[in-house]
Amino acid sequence: MKKMLINATQPEELRVALVDGQRLYDLDIENRTRVQKKASIYKGKITRVEPSLEAAFVDFGAERHGFLPLKEISREYFYRKGGDSEGRLKIRDVVKEGTEVIIQVDKEERGNKGAALTTFISLAGRYMVLMPNNPRAGGISRRIEGDERTELKSALSALEIPNGMGVIIRTAGIGRSVEELQWDLNYLLQLWEAISEAADEAKPKELLYRESNVIIRAVRDYLRDDIGQVLLDSPEAHKQALDFVSLVMPQYKSRIQLYEDNIPLFNRFQIESQIETAFEREVRLPSGGSIVIDPTEALISIDINSARATRGSDIEETALNTNLEAADEIARQLRLRDMGGLVVIDFIDMLATRNQRAVENRMRDALSIDRARVQIGRISRFGLLEMSRQRLRPSLGETTAIVCPRCTGQGTIRDTKSLALSILRLLEEEAIKDRSAEVRGIVPVDVAAYLLNEKRAALSEIEQDTKARVLVIPNPNLETPHFEVQRLRDNEVEGDHEVSYKVDVAVPDPDAISDAHTAKPPQQQAAVQGIVNAQPPKPEPKPKAQQDAKPEQSTDSSKSGHRRRRAKKYKPPGFFTRMWTLLFGETPSQAKARQAADREAARKKAKESGSSSGKSSG
Repeated sequence: MKKMLINATQPEELRVALVDGQRLYDLDIENRTRVQKKASIYKGKITRVEPSLEAAFVDFGAERHGFLPLKEISREYFYRKGGDSEGRLKIRDVVKEGTEVIIQVDKEERGNKGAALTTFISLAGRYMVLMPNNPRAGGISRRIEGDERTELKSALSALEIPNGMGVIIRTAGIGRSVEELQWDLNYLLQLWEAISEAADEAKPKELLYRESNVIIRAVRDYLRDDIGQVLLDSPEAHKQALDFVSLVMPQYKSRIQLYEDNIPLFNRFQIESQIETAFEREVRLPSGGSIVIDPTEALISIDINSARATRGSDIEETALNTNLEAADEIARQLRLRDMGGLVVIDFIDMLATRNQRAVENRMRDALSIDRARVQIGRISRFGLLEMSRQRLRPSLGETTAIVCPRCTGQGTIRDTKSLALSILRLLEEEAIKDRSAEVRGIVPVDVAAYLLNEKRAALSEIEQDTKARVLVIPNPNLETPHFEVQRLRDNEVEGDHEVSYKVDVAVPDPDAISDAHTAKPPQQQAAVQGIVNAQPPKPEPKPKAQQDAKPEQSTDSSKSGHRRRRAKKYKPPGFFTRMWTLLFGETPSQAKARQAADREAARKKAKESGSSSGKSSG
């Protein structure tokens, strides 16, 4: 039985694990010392328009200004009408600096890149995603196929969606009635209305709405019929999850349980060691082989090694079995580490084409349960398989790791001899410059020992040729490959040379090498904290008369409410609506609803007449 385990005992870190029996197949870790901005909504101001990039930079309160491309700018923020098509639009012609915009973080900051932003807001609910200012978007999730897709299409057409908005039905919406979907839509509409009202009063750089924490996200996105139990080891987290489930999906309320055993939750299910593999470079396979995962700036490189694998009668069968095991483990590790972008996998060479196809099919099957969008190529003649995985959020390495302060992320450092010779050349280069009186090399202890002993003659030769004093000063606080070379001119040196062991050696600032990244940053309070919604409709079937009456009542109330929202947010359509009603008696949306009702009545009448004629002929 599949379970969801939520570990919230430590205030700095919150972990959500999905297990099938005792095998971990998905993991989400939220580092509470790092504020995640993805999917949060801010009010920002355009500070710079860059025609060469066809994009604008927006100040929304982050350290770096966000990147907003032209294709992600809604037309409501254009200060004048552009061309006939988006292909001929120039950002300088339609967007100007100083414009205040409501933006949503699409991608987190990475390295030196600022966050990627969009003005096309999307609000995720239980069964759907609402796009309040993107009418061209919408539909059914790509993961839904066959009869389920057809049923949801008919349910989607029955929803009362305001003009200018779009809706995408999620996989959780499979099997849900129109009333349940409409309830979720109404909740998202109330949420968007509250965000719009808060934006009218907010100043730039203010946070309007923050995405739910990892507990709510996990319950909302992962809790399905196949999840038999949700265990939480913290009373506060249990209450939070129970309140959310009671409000949104009360049919799962009995599955939310508080774990109170003395044995830690993750140790009980033996997944701590499996989580640790997500932090390791090399992961062992059951047959004795291994996979090596190396993230780089351009792509993620994964290599498969047979190592001690001997399962198989010959080398081809051994390669096939190892590659099949590696395909399952790679798909699992990509989920656990939440790695996104381009991935290149170097499989063990196989001669038979059917074996290559078998590995490709195993890879697709293993990735089928991944929430991220995945594209897979085919194994090339060099044994490489290229694939891409959607970056849903910052990877595990980005949220829990820092760049190594010694190698600065390179992974290797120069050995003592190579570094010492490089420093010796720098000392000579500085000594031969004009007016050089003294050259100091502040180096690690082992490098100093090598220079003062093995290269003593070379140092003396530099002093004789340049007439400059050369000092090699060991610093016990330095580690290879760090060093410093200082050059003093003749006017900077006093008549009596300072004794070398009294030379002031700079010691690294303790604050600079401390765990500054673990300090908890001040969190900005969102203007919209949450919307209290009515209880969702019960999924039990209802009498036909009630089913026919309920949507009509919901249609009228929701339509009037939606017109009020549109009038508050978009003033020109509100004025147009009032003028249209004054002149012609009904709005286009009302006419559309009336025509739909007429077609439905005609269809029922034709059906009844057909059944009555059938009875008479019988």
